[in-house]
Amino acid sequence: MIATRKSPVPLAILTFFVLAVVGLAYVKWLPYAQRTVVAATQHSIGTSILMGKMASPPAPSWDAALGYALAYGAAIWKAMVLGLLLGSGVQALLPAGWIARLLGGRGFASVAAGGLLSLPGMMCTCCAAPVVAGLRAGRASPGAALAFWLGNSVLNPATLVFLGFVLGWNWVGLRLALGLLLVFGLGALVNRYATAQEVQAADAALAQAASPPESGGVALRWLRLLGRMTLRLVPEYVVLVLLLGAARAWLFPEAGPQVGNEFLWIGAFALAGTLFVIPTAGEIPIIQGLLALGVGAGPAAALLLTLPPISLPSMAMLARSFRPAVLAWAALAVVGAGLLAGGLAVALHF
Repeated sequence: MIATRKSPVPLAILTFFVLAVVGLAYVKWLPYAQRTVVAATQHSIGTSILMGKMASPPAPSWDAALGYALAYGAAIWKAMVLGLLLGSGVQALLPAGWIARLLGGRGFASVAAGGLLSLPGMMCTCCAAPVVAGLRAGRASPGAALAFWLGNSVLNPATLVFLGFVLGWNWVGLRLALGLLLVFGLGALVNRYATAQEVQAADAALAQAASPPESGGVALRWLRLLGRMTLRLVPEYVVLVLLLGAARAWLFPEAGPQVGNEFLWIGAFALAGTLFVIPTAGEIPIIQGLLALGVGAGPAAALLLTLPPISLPSMAMLARSFRPAVLAWAALAVVGAGLLAGGLAVALHF
């Protein structure tokens, strides 16, 4: 006989929603409201986390790795803690079947729901990853979970406002047009072209990976899920952030007028942006700094669409939640969006 976990009591459901609202208000909504004033009055939201005020990133070294990891960690640790709490809470506090009913469909409706649910989160790709893992464990479809994952960063309302005040509203239009296509288009394609065998295999793998029913009540289950998720996701995440911090000079070796609007530079920046990891809205000061150094609008626009949605650490964190092919499609789609953004920025004389 297969045991099934009991549905959480109303108090558990209330706990999840209070955590989500209070946590997001503290970590995201209130700080971003204050940051909007700064962006509107100073037309800046800080210096580039990629290289600060320097003309190029530091040479690969342990100091470069640790320095970036500390700066990045200071920017995202609160959101990461909240992401882990919500990702485990999705599985422990919400009734079994809720996620499957809302996001488990294979049509566009579930993709649209996933994308729309991402808007209040406003998390960076890595902080959203634990929540995405929780949604997949709750039987969200691949396309819906993908739309939620990408939508958190690409369609972040606060980032779009910062972007308008700092770089100009034409950059917002470019980001929004291609971002909507990336989030909802890719999600719909992933759901549509998943074969029945692939769906069954993915669901079976998720069922096997999901934690079994446990005694001790909802609170104890939540604590155990939180511990397992933290131990599974955080160590590899930290290692990859350190490696990318050290490798900044290899990923972005040039910054100046020599980086023009040639296709080679647009492609190189699109690929580097897809792999690199940044905090929420970190792409804005990076692009602002690069443009000030004379970098072409094409490579800068490529970063606009590739830095936020995914990164090497976030893909590693979700390696057990999506089939390798889905993550590969996501990476290729993001690179393609970067190429298209770069081409449009050049054609439209940004």
